[in-house]
Amino acid sequence: MPQDTTARLTPPPAAPRPTGGEASGSRTRDPYFDNAKYLTIVLVACGHAWEPLTYDSRAATAVYLMVYAFHMPAFALISGYFSRNFDLAPGRARRLISSVVVPYLVFEAAYTLFSRWVLDNPGEPFSLLDPWYVMWFLAALFIWRLTTPLWLALRHPVPISLAVAAAASISPESGGDLSLQRVLAFLPFFVAGLTLRPAHFARLRTRRARLASLPFIAFVLCAAYAAAPWFDAEWFYHRKSVTGLDVPRWAGLLTTPALFLLALALTACFLAWVPGRAMWFTTLGTGTIYGYLLHGFIIKSARFWDWYDHRWVHTPLGELMVTVAAVTMISVLCTAPVRRVFRPLVEPRVDRAFRPLRK
Repeated sequence: MPQDTTARLTPPPAAPRPTGGEASGSRTRDPYFDNAKYLTIVLVACGHAWEPLTYDSRAATAVYLMVYAFHMPAFALISGYFSRNFDLAPGRARRLISSVVVPYLVFEAAYTLFSRWVLDNPGEPFSLLDPWYVMWFLAALFIWRLTTPLWLALRHPVPISLAVAAAASISPESGGDLSLQRVLAFLPFFVAGLTLRPAHFARLRTRRARLASLPFIAFVLCAAYAAAPWFDAEWFYHRKSVTGLDVPRWAGLLTTPALFLLALALTACFLAWVPGRAMWFTTLGTGTIYGYLLHGFIIKSARFWDWYDHRWVHTPLGELMVTVAAVTMISVLCTAPVRRVFRPLVEPRVDRAFRPLRK
């Protein structure tokens, strides 16, 4: 999602950028995907900002549940779509290290230091195998990209990846190192993105598809409102196996495909409503990796320093203001000035670490 220059609805370029972003490979862009990336990161930020509001607002909980049902799956699916040409050629391997591995190391260290400071806990451990907060997605993206050639070689990659996710959901030991539980749970969406073609998006970008999505969105929102008092959002976090959710282990074999289909349907509805023309926020879609990596500091600050303790925040007007603040925050973090300041950390130049490519 950093700076990229992707052509219209054409196959992705040779060296995809992290978290769904396309790499430089053409001089024209399709604003549809920049719009999709921006709106997806807005949902991520809003979801994180809404979480404290769910404790005493059924309406906020319903919206929160619906967004969490698909916003990270959409992130993973778009990432997969722009990883279709990835292989382990030296140039692409170098790009994977510089755009995913190095930022992971930098921001994992930064978040650890931040946590030590705000919690006044100098003993907070630094662990590369235990991603802090939002960092799990870069770890996941690294693993997904490494395995891309394998998925592309399979005849039926999506069902196989879904079987892997279902097996992980019933394994109580798969949630530790590198957030493996999440890596495997969201894997089917990344693999689904690998199988998509421009024609699939074209079918969604129609008036008929948008109108058809409305009854389904309304149904899911009503169902989320009805389930809000008792439904555990952990089902959408995928941080633990089903055995940690007080259900029988075999339930994971049913809930995994069910949640996959729900998220896929909601993602399709979301993508149907993404504008296809250039909007005021289109250029912000080129900097969403900045928003993703940086917004965690602000979200966690709000929790550590009790910004939500004010009673007015939990009123309807307060909830609206929290939403506006979240959208404003993530938009600012995706702007060009912010990208210029943080580019050495998010998109570091590490060419000297590699041998020259053979021509």
